[in-house]
Amino acid sequence: MRRRGVSAGTLDVPSADPGGPSDAPTQPLPTPPAPVRLQTEFTFHLPRGYVDEDGTVHREGTMRLATARDELAPLVDLRVKQNPAYLSIVLLSLVVTRLGTITQVRAEVVERLFASDLAFLQDLYRRINAEGHTLAEVTCPSCETVFEVDLAGGVPGES
Repeated sequence: MRRRGVSAGTLDVPSADPGGPSDAPTQPLPTPPAPVRLQTEFTFHLPRGYVDEDGTVHREGTMRLATARDELAPLVDLRVKQNPAYLSIVLLSLVVTRLGTITQVRAEVVERLFASDLAFLQDLYRRINAEGHTLAEVTCPSCETVFEVDLAGGVPGES
């Protein structure tokens, strides 16, 4: 028994006349979504700056997202085993990839940061690894306007 429109395992579809109008409305193909890019490096501007042996102040730098290995590596470091407070020093030395012209940021460099710069980097680390951004909501003490600032800093003079 043959049903109308079906013959020998195929479906009869009305063919459009190549020269004539089609019954089906033509719609443009949907545009594929843009690929998602994950920001893995964040530039920052230290409040005070690292002063090297020559007296040069290094304030601008780059911190990358931490990996699971970065979080685990300090736990086997002897300095951390002897003094658990040293963990943040070792961890920051792994994820800060540049500080001014210094491209090999070692624990000794992080040790010599001013306390305010160390606190800044610890907060930046927490923000980019736990929260995924460097923005903070602040309120102007004068006019009470609420706005966002980028804690990583920017070009001096920019807000």
